Amino acid sequence: MKTKHRILSAILFAAVAAAPLAYSTTAAAEQVAAAPAKSNYYTKLVDIDFVKKYAVIPVRDDVMIIDSRPVARKYDVGHIPGAVNIPDTQFDELAPKMLPPDKSKLLIFYCEGPDCVLSHKGAFKAEKLGYTNIVVYTEGYPEWAKKGNMGAVSPAFVKKQLDAKAPITLVDSRPKARKYDKGHIPGAISIPDSEFDKLTGMLPTDKTASLIFYCEDLSCVLSPKSAAKAVALGYTNVMTMPVGYVGWEQAYGAGATASGAAATPAAAPAGKGPEIVQGKEKGSITAASLEKILKEAPDSIVLVDVRDPLEFSAGSFKNAINIPADTLSKKADTLPADKPIIFFCSTGARSGEAYDIVQVLRPELKAYFFNGKVKFAGDGSYTIIEAK
Repeated sequence: MKTKHRILSAILFAAVAAAPLAYSTTAAAEQVAAAPAKSNYYTKLVDIDFVKKYAVIPVRDDVMIIDSRPVARKYDVGHIPGAVNIPDTQFDELAPKMLPPDKSKLLIFYCEGPDCVLSHKGAFKAEKLGYTNIVVYTEGYPEWAKKGNMGAVSPAFVKKQLDAKAPITLVDSRPKARKYDKGHIPGAISIPDSEFDKLTGMLPTDKTASLIFYCEDLSCVLSPKSAAKAVALGYTNVMTMPVGYVGWEQAYGAGATASGAAATPAAAPAGKGPEIVQGKEKGSITAASLEKILKEAPDSIVLVDVRDPLEFSAGSFKNAINIPADTLSKKADTLPADKPIIFFCSTGARSGEAYDIVQVLRPELKAYFFNGKVKFAGDGSYTIIEAK
């Protein structure tokens, strides 16, 4: 009888071991652990390695990272890059406005560590709203910062520091002429990421000094890149403001006033395809003109994606070539002269800088840039929005 019982137990164990995981079809399946014996913990937990895959700039479309901590005392001062703030005390008010309409999108909640239950409470509330792909990063921001990952601050924190005349160095990583000179946060210095190595003398000599880097918005990689370079130089108190100048402008209005009159739109020849209609800035192409060429005669131009290789691999225009902006100076001689060249990136910052570089190094080229946002979806589709 005992032998029969052992055989049945072995068969049952083998069947359970061979069964597929319950959430193998969702992003949250990876590295999800069973919750410890705490009644107030959510049921699906993840570790820092899981979160790192999603806490990236540009922000991923398939996830929302949610900081459940109080805004002024915690989130503003330091949070995981790309995270939105839905304090647990304001969940009922903010969730309908801020949570994604897609109830299957991955939601990652976090707060202040193992003793903080705010993220777990938020996860349970989201589940009641019908969201089906929810996890909690229990160790939260304290572990994120302790393990040397880049932290992010909000415009509110930056403004408070500036108003208090705190000893911070605020660095604008965007191209100087096309972005910084036309609008920047008061008190910020200009160190374009492409010129970082040449301008490190502008940084404080004290390696413990507070450095805050920003660029355009959540799709801009220039400030994270510059911040990483500062860390490599030995600076120990480095943060980014991922929402960038756009986030500052939305919260507190424009900084410096744009200078110079807008260029008069004009038509320019575009090989054998439709005419290139220039935008407000000299050398730019309008969204309508770019769309028309892409649809009717994409082979009549050379599309140069000046984003980083990782961004390019995630999606780009068909037939586009990838020459990152910070390598263009060394590769300008490889650009063809038989067709118009159109530079583009994710915000217009790097594409404008690429245009400026080519005007100096290869002025004979028929070069243009798209000044606006370009975003690619997983299915190959795209959206382009011209800067105002």
